[in-house]
Amino acid sequence: MNKIKRVSSSVIAAMVMLGVAGCAGMSAQDKSTAIGAGVGAVGGAILTGGSAVGTVGGAAVGGVIGHEIKDED
Repeated sequence: MNKIKRVSSSVIAAMVMLGVAGCAGMSAQDKSTAIGAGVGAVGGAILTGGSAVGTVGGAAVGGVIGHEIKDED
C-alpha cells in the first residue's frame, strides 16, 4: 500500500509538471510559481515517503518560493 502512495504521488507530480509545460501564455512569475509548486510537490513526496500531506505541503511551499523569485532578464 505504501508503494502505491509513492507511485501515485510521483505520477500526479509528473502530470502537473507536464501540464505546466503546455501553458505558453503564462507570465514569468506564473511559470515560476507553477514550477516551484511542481518541484515542491515532488520534494515533499520524497521527503515524507509519499504522504499526501507532505506532497501538498511541499507544493504550497514551493509555489510560494517560486512566486517570490524575481526574474533578472
